[in-house]
Amino acid sequence: MTVQGPAFGKIAVFGVGLIGGSFALALKKAGAVREVAGVGRSAASLDKARELGIIDTACARPEEAVRGADLILVAAPVAQTQAILASILPHLDAGTIVTDAGSTKCDVVAAARAALGERVAQFVPGHPIAGREQNGPEAAIVDLYTGKKAVLTPLPENAPADVERVAEAWRLCGAIIHRLAPEDHDRVFAAVSHLPHLLAYALVDDIARKPHADLLFQYAASGFRDFTRIAGSSPEMWRDISLANQAALLGELDAYMARLVQLRGLLAEANGAGIEAVYANAQHARHNWIRTIEAAEKQNRQGGD
Repeated sequence: MTVQGPAFGKIAVFGVGLIGGSFALALKKAGAVREVAGVGRSAASLDKARELGIIDTACARPEEAVRGADLILVAAPVAQTQAILASILPHLDAGTIVTDAGSTKCDVVAAARAALGERVAQFVPGHPIAGREQNGPEAAIVDLYTGKKAVLTPLPENAPADVERVAEAWRLCGAIIHRLAPEDHDRVFAAVSHLPHLLAYALVDDIARKPHADLLFQYAASGFRDFTRIAGSSPEMWRDISLANQAALLGELDAYMARLVQLRGLLAEANGAGIEAVYANAQHARHNWIRTIEAAEKQNRQGGD
């Protein structure tokens, strides 16, 4: 009788906070990895990750982490991608697959090509669509990716088997695999993720700068909390995402500002019917979106694709 071992012998995670830490915890829970090596910007975060059981080995140097690794996950702010990939290239085994968890993809692909050159075929770009407002190893949770989408944006150079190995890793974390071209990915997420974060940050920043900010925050309730929840996310990470997806985000911001100008005009005119029409269209679209999500979740629970 053949005893099947874990799907991955060793994985290396660059960035042991929420995203990388949750990836490691999920693979460990699934019995899918023998060893997790972690690399971070501070010894304190690595020590905490080891204390929490996220990683087995804290590595001060990239070569220690990647030596003998089956899979490497780069889960650091996207602006660090090129430097991280360049640091691992001299130590990268031919059979090791590298992926990332960045929220933008065109810039990450460009960084990978610049850093890895002819070995870019070993890099399979990815983006798990999950998160929380907390940061650091303490924020990592084992079920972060359960039932969530993980988008892969494969390169023409990628071997299908390597893409499938990355997909397998995310499936073992509980994620549902989707595929997009990098350009399509960045356009989509500029609209439904990057712009909402920019707006949430802008609103909270605006209120915080008012002379009577304390009074305003005193009376802010659930609607304000829900709308601004994502403004609790990492400013460094979202600075990098905003700049990395600048062109697409500017396009979405311009379109949103035009909509605000239209709404302002309706309000100035006291045009109740026009305001209600905008609100009703938004309500209808949101209800349809929620029904679609609920139907997909039901199908997933029943074992559908």
